[in-house]
Amino acid sequence: MKKPELPIDETHRLQVLHHLNILDTGNEERFDRLTRLAKQMFGTKIAAISFIDTNRQWVKSGKGLEREYPRDISFCAHAILDSEPMVVNDTLSDTRFSDNPLVLGDLKIRFYAGYPIRHVSGSLLGALSIADDEPRGFDDYDLRCMKDIVDLVENELASMQLSTQDHLTGLLNEHGFEVICQNSLNMCERLNAPASLAFFDVRELKTINKLRGNVEGDRALAFFADLLKFGFRDSDVLARLESDKFAVLMNNTPIANTQEILDRFKERVDRYSVENALPYTLDYYVGVSWVEPESNYDFSNLLDTARNFAIKAKG
Repeated sequence: MKKPELPIDETHRLQVLHHLNILDTGNEERFDRLTRLAKQMFGTKIAAISFIDTNRQWVKSGKGLEREYPRDISFCAHAILDSEPMVVNDTLSDTRFSDNPLVLGDLKIRFYAGYPIRHVSGSLLGALSIADDEPRGFDDYDLRCMKDIVDLVENELASMQLSTQDHLTGLLNEHGFEVICQNSLNMCERLNAPASLAFFDVRELKTINKLRGNVEGDRALAFFADLLKFGFRDSDVLARLESDKFAVLMNNTPIANTQEILDRFKERVDRYSVENALPYTLDYYVGVSWVEPESNYDFSNLLDTARNFAIKAKG
């Protein structure tokens, strides 16, 4: 078995993927209907829309598959190495896959076709995959049909990217946060007012998803977003940046005042967890950055600094 190599743009590719906020989310009909269509069109036992994360293949929508697989054994991880589709007519005749656990194990994959899913930035994030337990041919017409479905997947991803609102929490997404924050910071600069930014990294989301399911994980994120809405002012700018990452820009707020604000928010989160008898601990790491009058009101620098402080808080 040959382990898949890393794409040459791996760092940027992962950054783009994480910013889409699609990993570890629940089923969505707009993607499920496309895998149903692929399964019916090609008559295969398996059809999936998958994305390749750092160490795993994560299945957003799939018929006949688990939710995730190790990246080392992923067919999809090979498919994103080239912009052209990958077709394996008989896995037992291909040295990359002949002794792969997905071939020799319960799935018994003998045929695989994967068409890369391209982000608007050009990065290949994952693939539309079909597979079966019998070898088979696959011609140019079949590939054109796969491409038609991939176009629909890419359109859905583009619409998610263009929106400024996170569909799960109702908060701003990263794109919306950047636009609104920079405008707010420009206003603070004109008024010689301070600003602070808090970056929140919610803990144990993957554990919640694994033990209690993606629906419960989505509920945890929605709970946290609601707590942010109640815990900060209407004039503050709130966003969900990545799967389990949130941020708040506090306008006209000096760094000296942020600790009290964050302490009150922590009390609210802890109280909510107890009062609602959550079957898990709703906790987080936080990093804070700030800008004072006459200094640099740059959004990217402010966000990166707060993110780095949150990473350090993890230890």
